[in-house]
Amino acid sequence: MSYPNPYGAPGGYPPQPGAYPPQGGYPGYPTGPTAMPDPYQAYPAQPYGAPQPGGYPAQPGGYPPQPGGYPAQPGGYAPQPGGYPGYSAPPGGYPPAQPAGYPPQPGGYPAPQAGGYPPQPGAYPPAQGGAYPPAQGGAYPPAQGGAYPPAQGGYPQAQGGYPQAQPGASYQTPIINTASLPPMPKGQGTVKPYPSFNVEEDCKILRKAMKGIGTDEKAIIDILSTRSNDQRQKIKLMFKTMYGKDLISELKSELSGHFEQAVLGLMMTPAEYDADQLRAAMKGAGTNESCLIEILCTRTNSEIAALKASYKLKFSRDLEKDLSNETSGHFKRLVVALSTGNRVEGQPVNPQKAKSDAMELYQAGEKMLGTDESKFNQILCSQSFEQLRLVCAEYRNIAHKGLDQSIRSEMSGDLESGMLAVVKCVENKHGFFAEKLYRSMKGAGTKDDTLVRIIVSRCEVDMVQIKQEFQKQFGTTLEAMIQGDTSGDYMRLLLALVAGR
Repeated sequence: MSYPNPYGAPGGYPPQPGAYPPQGGYPGYPTGPTAMPDPYQAYPAQPYGAPQPGGYPAQPGGYPPQPGGYPAQPGGYAPQPGGYPGYSAPPGGYPPAQPAGYPPQPGGYPAPQAGGYPPQPGAYPPAQGGAYPPAQGGAYPPAQGGAYPPAQGGYPQAQGGYPQAQPGASYQTPIINTASLPPMPKGQGTVKPYPSFNVEEDCKILRKAMKGIGTDEKAIIDILSTRSNDQRQKIKLMFKTMYGKDLISELKSELSGHFEQAVLGLMMTPAEYDADQLRAAMKGAGTNESCLIEILCTRTNSEIAALKASYKLKFSRDLEKDLSNETSGHFKRLVVALSTGNRVEGQPVNPQKAKSDAMELYQAGEKMLGTDESKFNQILCSQSFEQLRLVCAEYRNIAHKGLDQSIRSEMSGDLESGMLAVVKCVENKHGFFAEKLYRSMKGAGTKDDTLVRIIVSRCEVDMVQIKQEFQKQFGTTLEAMIQGDTSGDYMRLLLALVAGR
């Protein structure tokens, strides 16, 4: 590219290749001590090349123009806006429009050298030896040795898995090998069917214990604490057959307090007892959300179906409607979802789905501003406990923290308690009940409703494992804590149920 020479003299503008200003100067251009300071004196020629006589050379690798400046012309630097003294820019301005963006035109911006300036397209800042490394794939910073791994398309990856550590990176996954998870432990009750069960003889003993003045509480405890629930139902029916009296009414008239409460609980079927406890939790002023959570979060599909039928039969009410009326917000959605009793059950676990669900939970909580509670509800209420166990393990691999920790930081109130109950039951149901028992007796006073409900409902299911977890977590036995917090026949019945035969 060339420009008209307004001076008409050899050696005038434009400059000759390799020098600026040209040798001998421009006609009329001042030189010597009175010459105007060269505007490029502020930019030293080193280390981009040694100055040539008479001006600055445009050597390969020479000083590059700053971003946003004019592209260099062949043979030297472009003059600044306004031109050189005595020079008139051609119509339309100077310089002529060049194609937008980098790279510059031939002779301008030097080609990038290994380890040198300029930056790579789309990268910021450039990759200099010892300088900040460029971002890969739009991420920041890149995965270099000892650096954090890049986020491909955002962290974490959404391709159904968790981000993988790069070679030499300090971030290592997985933390948990989900393929090696041991099977979920089975429960074992402390109360089992009585081997020498004789229903008529048991009815006679109970009748004698309540006949006349006074009550033989020890005889009642000895019979009811050592028979299975099925055997107790047979006793209840045979008692009415033999004596024409309702055993439940007889027990109510003879007993009182928490001892009566525990005995009457033993005489109900598990479904009747759960229905009774749920109704008591919602009846009257206020709602016992803790009871709703405990029962609905820990029962199987068949158990929930049975308690709903018992609730309808005993109270002529619909459980789902009562739950909707007594709760609100996301907590209402949680308990209503749990009350459907529609978890996936009896299917093999799916590791790939567990990874996908864990990623969705991460993106619905920790990864976003705010929390998508509906996503937690969708996954935690629909999958089997075995499948959710894999989800919890995969979540820890992704987030480097437990799902329970994320729930505590993302939620609050009853919703937090409900979601935590589901996660705790998934990871360690026996530990969940052990903690509930401990909290029912710890500190001033005793939460007898909780204490009785758990012992009565779990003594034939998994009380052996609950006792083990209790001692493991709290360094004392469940029996010792019951002895220190209760008394009388009430204490003796609870201890008999917990100890078993």
